[in-house]
Amino acid sequence: MVVWLIYTGILFYMEMVFHLRFFGFQGGNPLFPLGLLLLVTSLQALVTGWFGPRGAKRAFRIMMWIQFLIFAVQTVYFTIFRQPLQLAAMLVGGQDALTNYWREALAGFLKAVPVLLLLALPILVSEVLWKLKRWRLRELEGIQKLRLGLSAWMLLLYCICCILIGDMAGADYSEEYQEYYDPETVMRNMGVIAMVQRDGFYELSNLFHREDAIPAEGTTVVQDLPQQNEPPGKEAGELEPVDLTDERTEDSAEQPPEPDVTPEPEPEEPDTSPHAWDIDLEKLGALSGDNKETTWLADYIAGQTPTNRNEYTGMFEGYNLIFLTAEGFSTYAIREDLTPTLYKMVNSSFVFPNYYVPLWQTSTSDGEYVNCTGLIPDGQFSMRKSSSINMAYSLPRFFASEGVYCRAYHNNTLSYYDRHLSHPNLGYDFKASKLGGLSQEEWGSQIFPIENPNAWPQSDYEMMQATIPEYINDERFHVYYMTVSGHMNYNFSGNQMSSRNKEAVAGLDMSENARAYIACHIELDKALAYLLEQLEQAGKLDNTVICLSADHYPYGMSQEEYEELAGKSLSSDMDLFRNSLILWNGGMQEPVVVDKACCSVDLLPTLLNLFGFDYDSRMYAGRDIFSAEEGLVIFNDKSFVTDTVAYNKKQKTTAWRTEISEEEQDAYMDRVKQDVKNRYLFSAYILRNNYYDIIRQCVPGSEE
Repeated sequence: MVVWLIYTGILFYMEMVFHLRFFGFQGGNPLFPLGLLLLVTSLQALVTGWFGPRGAKRAFRIMMWIQFLIFAVQTVYFTIFRQPLQLAAMLVGGQDALTNYWREALAGFLKAVPVLLLLALPILVSEVLWKLKRWRLRELEGIQKLRLGLSAWMLLLYCICCILIGDMAGADYSEEYQEYYDPETVMRNMGVIAMVQRDGFYELSNLFHREDAIPAEGTTVVQDLPQQNEPPGKEAGELEPVDLTDERTEDSAEQPPEPDVTPEPEPEEPDTSPHAWDIDLEKLGALSGDNKETTWLADYIAGQTPTNRNEYTGMFEGYNLIFLTAEGFSTYAIREDLTPTLYKMVNSSFVFPNYYVPLWQTSTSDGEYVNCTGLIPDGQFSMRKSSSINMAYSLPRFFASEGVYCRAYHNNTLSYYDRHLSHPNLGYDFKASKLGGLSQEEWGSQIFPIENPNAWPQSDYEMMQATIPEYINDERFHVYYMTVSGHMNYNFSGNQMSSRNKEAVAGLDMSENARAYIACHIELDKALAYLLEQLEQAGKLDNTVICLSADHYPYGMSQEEYEELAGKSLSSDMDLFRNSLILWNGGMQEPVVVDKACCSVDLLPTLLNLFGFDYDSRMYAGRDIFSAEEGLVIFNDKSFVTDTVAYNKKQKTTAWRTEISEEEQDAYMDRVKQDVKNRYLFSAYILRNNYYDIIRQCVPGSEE
């Protein structure tokens, strides 16, 4: 049984090294992970004891190296991305990551070397002991094997009971491990082995679920929206931009005013009707069948109260839209002297002081998914998963219903994250600056040429130069950009956008990391300045809206480095995820400050409202920011921020922004926590079950 104690000690040691490095002295729940750890080491001891001395030694070495590799890989990945490495990322994105982000991987490895050496210490000690012949493994006797086997079975039952009892008691640890699985939370509270075990089970269950849930071949994937009604007296396709300045034209100013012969009409009351379609809820329930998830969705949609139209509904009806997801963008990249265009756009038109961009499991891809779909990601690679289902209620589908041709661009590889599949499924004609692993013959037409396609990262400014001519002369356009100039690492040796703008930040009294971060965002500023210049020259600046949101905060910086950039502490009230939202139009004369708590999942319904589209607000996890509904910001670990409270689940803190009684506080927290869970489930079940395709069949006017 000595070998079992050795295995247990080594595994416990590795867990402690990893936990202290990344989570410090934060506590966790030891009940389940302790049982799992003992279960794993019992199985290890049983396997080792099945062989004689030579075979046992070989088995011990193999298991130690496997164990070390698990912890080492998680250490390097967490150092880079602040997230655990999941099985899906290794199976689906491994090759992409190695070919595109080898510099970041190398930097992360070098930074993690001290921890890797500590993790390797048990292997080194065991090799020394064997070399000195101070240690020898023996084959276990039959009774010892039986004891270990029975112990393993009892520990397995113990682990199952821990989860089941926690589930019945409504314990957080059981919820995090099961239905609302969050790898980072499981790793922090239960350990690396628990996270790896749960992730393997999660992917296995998803495999079987996908076989059951994904529709058979022949199911409609890309489908236009129901035909939108044209406003009275307006021909299809005729554009009537709204004049936000309320100024008379030069021609009208020359004409003397007509005398008033009739009283001024009373101003019309704004339309505050619900943003909802007349969905056949009975049919929706019938089509949902007996599936637990689709049945839940039918009931949830039927029970939701839609948001209402408001004073901003249709404000930009008939306008063009340029929508950007900005790589690694943060409020703290903005300087009036260094990034004047960003500064102007953030502080004019609409201003959002309480805007947040959460970090999701697949960082950029999930951040992009949230921006484009108004849904919360389900595990990893939700954007990639969405390429095989009906995304009928995406932004380009609404524009397409009005005859607008929709384009999307990315200044990196066409195939990365399978954007060549997901973005056309959203409704975009998607192009990139490089092919990636795709064939020239099949995909060559989807490449736009830029001056330095092999720079890393590539230039957002060069992307604008290459792509604007494709749409600037269209009668009306909607364009989406995924930028890359702001990508880590932030230094002047490996980041070509930072080195390109190095002189501009030379006078800043900051570390190289902070200066390099600002420098690479100067390239984004140049891109936006060029975009505004081209729009103005084409006479389309005042009837074009520009929306820009980050995919995530710059997690390539440590907390200390990011706080240096910010010039303040970012350790409370989810401040790490505060960001700026650009929602800008050149025709707005005065800024409109929106204090409401809001986030990237709210972007799609907000834009649909502003552009006057007839949409159903129950189709999204986000809500129109201008609606009367209280703001709700949801984070990956089920923390949340509202206009009333900031709840940090990791730190177990609750900061009230509005004074309410203790009795009201409890009821309020229960209600919001349930709302958070519901929106998570709604998003996950939509994606897993291709549910927009089912909803489409229940909306009057939709094609069968």
